[in-house]
Amino acid sequence: MTSQYGKKLVDLEERGRLRSLHPLNRSQGCYVEYGGRRLLNLTSNDYLGLAGDAELRLRFYQGLGLNKDTGDFSLGAASSRLLTGDSLLAHGLEEDLSRAYGHEAALLFNSGYHANIGILPALCNKNDLILSDKLNHASIHDGLRLSRAHHKRFRHRDYEQLRSLLVNFRKEYEQIVIVSESVFSMDGDVADLQCLVKLKKEFGAMLYLDEAHAVGLYGSQGLGKAEEAGVLADVDLLVGTFGKGLASIGAFICCSEEIRNYLINHSRSFIFTTALPPVVLNWNRFVFRTMQAMEGARQHLMQISEQLRVAIREKGISTGGSTNIVPVLIGDDCLALQQAQAMQEQGYLIFPVRPPAVPEGTARFRLSLCANMQWQDLQGLPELLVKRGSGGKRKL
Repeated sequence: MTSQYGKKLVDLEERGRLRSLHPLNRSQGCYVEYGGRRLLNLTSNDYLGLAGDAELRLRFYQGLGLNKDTGDFSLGAASSRLLTGDSLLAHGLEEDLSRAYGHEAALLFNSGYHANIGILPALCNKNDLILSDKLNHASIHDGLRLSRAHHKRFRHRDYEQLRSLLVNFRKEYEQIVIVSESVFSMDGDVADLQCLVKLKKEFGAMLYLDEAHAVGLYGSQGLGKAEEAGVLADVDLLVGTFGKGLASIGAFICCSEEIRNYLINHSRSFIFTTALPPVVLNWNRFVFRTMQAMEGARQHLMQISEQLRVAIREKGISTGGSTNIVPVLIGDDCLALQQAQAMQEQGYLIFPVRPPAVPEGTARFRLSLCANMQWQDLQGLPELLVKRGSGGKRKL
């Protein structure tokens, strides 16, 4: 007899929405071995190519001092930071972050998800209002649900609607927090940070900016879109991750010293979890310092991303955005799944993105370019997309 869970899984499969794991055998730069094939990895968040950089890993490992046990490279913290899992390594990394971003303080979290489900619920109560871009990441939406604060979502990058909400509700709440990503992960488009800062100042709100898909890629030091836009000092709560462009795990918030101390005492996803391992903290500090000098890699990535976007549009295929995330709209879930499998047969590791990760009717390829790719790796892709019928005329 099939259980209710089995029936739901069958339903997902029939609708083209069943998800499964995809073990990869090995990685060589921007290529991976999958299903017995060597494929160009267009599904990774390794934006700077650091995870695939064998020479960089060797430099890191050579600095470990493996002939002596200092404890700085242990594989587990074995406790939360409020018990015995804290370390000088963690504080050193937080000091590096706060200094680079020009904020009073920084605080580490175990992942971007931990940060987004832990910060807003800690800082906002029933007398507060959170205004969130409708296409913010699922972890932000989960944080809204966990918070006791009231929340409303404004249409994606519709700052006139955001202004209207601020006009209508500012006087009703003690505090209003505006929440947005800087680079949106499924569309590859960018928030208008100057506009968000202007609205924040005009209405006395706080600005929470998630830079997960921007850290490493923008600004002279790779600090993100806020650095590029010159508004670092105007962002009250700036969240970044190590798990994408910095090829590691973990996240951080840059904020005031007061907010940091408050989160240490009230953020449940910080308090009730084991700290990041010392070896991870060391790697994070190493790659954070390394990426600040990778301006050439950033420029190269933006150049090949724009080349691909232009080439796709020249083929009459719908795409959007302005970053290294290049979406290709397909629409139907089952068709997206079939076409992704066909692209794998042609040498490209592409997995379909389907609801609920994207709105209904907008299943797509999310082509994620990395700095260790060359144009020669990508130039045959637009023609294959045409042959496979990918990319409807409907706009993203």
